[in-house]
Amino acid sequence: SDKLYGLPVLDNEMFHSMKPGLSAFADIPEIAGHTVRQLLRVAKKTVPPVEWKRTPVLFRATAGLRLLPPEKAHALLEEVQDVFDESPFYVPVDSVSIMNGTNEGILAWVTVNFLTGRLHRNAQKTVGILDLGGGSTQITFLPKSRKTVESAPADYMVRFDMFSSTYELYTHSYLGNGIKAARLSALGALGSEGTKHTHQHTSCLPKKYAGEFSFGGFSYHVSGVSDGVTGFRACSQELLTVVKGIIKQPLELKDSSTFYAFSYYFDHAVEAGLIDESRGGAVKIRDFRKRAKEVCNRPSERTQLNPFLCMDLTYIVCLLKDGFGFKESTVLQLTKKVRNVETSWALGAAIYHFQKFRIH
Repeated sequence: SDKLYGLPVLDNEMFHSMKPGLSAFADIPEIAGHTVRQLLRVAKKTVPPVEWKRTPVLFRATAGLRLLPPEKAHALLEEVQDVFDESPFYVPVDSVSIMNGTNEGILAWVTVNFLTGRLHRNAQKTVGILDLGGGSTQITFLPKSRKTVESAPADYMVRFDMFSSTYELYTHSYLGNGIKAARLSALGALGSEGTKHTHQHTSCLPKKYAGEFSFGGFSYHVSGVSDGVTGFRACSQELLTVVKGIIKQPLELKDSSTFYAFSYYFDHAVEAGLIDESRGGAVKIRDFRKRAKEVCNRPSERTQLNPFLCMDLTYIVCLLKDGFGFKESTVLQLTKKVRNVETSWALGAAIYHFQKFRIH
């Protein structure tokens, strides 16, 4: 621990992720247990056996499980709990739960600001975070302007104490505005039971495309509009309905704040050729718009590899520009790792568990 500031020091991390997420096993929860066992196998190889019984294991589910019917989510959590209980690790009380969206945003903010050295008392300004998952999207930042605080809905402002400082953050998680949930919302199918639902057409897919994608344990049939208008403008009109009047615009985002963006923001920027996967990089919102236009208006190899790329890039543009109200000239730092550590809420959750700082 860094005695001077009471900050912990991160020695290293072992990051391992598996696809698909647990919500894909909504109807076969026992398979979810198998996935968690594989993750624990990685943990066993990383942690010396002599330390197992004092190494806590925690499981936090995010939007994929929040969107499931409660009884299906509960069955998955019980399966995970059983796997934990039979493991050699220390299983604290409440080690398996669904995390609320507010904590997800705050803990991702903690991760990025901890890794970039901004949580020391005399450190430079903190940075904001933008996180885009399959089921939800999060925005969290420390407001500079009183006006932002005063105009924000009451439950968007959260105070919490950490490392002997108190922070008052603007944070919100929009459930149903993750990239996969947004596809379904635009198609009018979010909350429907997959293939039982009628076939969905969209101007965001190549004209001749017909296929399916799965989300939350269901498969959805989708196709392009064979005789209608396709392209960026038509696709934008469809996707604006998913953000307009839903996503709030914090006042100060028009100014130049620094935001780190990760998860699907990063993955799609890589896929669209805007950044290098190993290095990440700075991307203007204008760059996302230009690339979305190219991909939508001139289908190429990229759209053959991922027919949804036009839809997903257009959604990112609508979300950032028309949703949150960022200017096109805003530069986002797109990153997957900082100092070789994954940018996600996971490290923040680990620090939170050890510090038990209060969110109130």
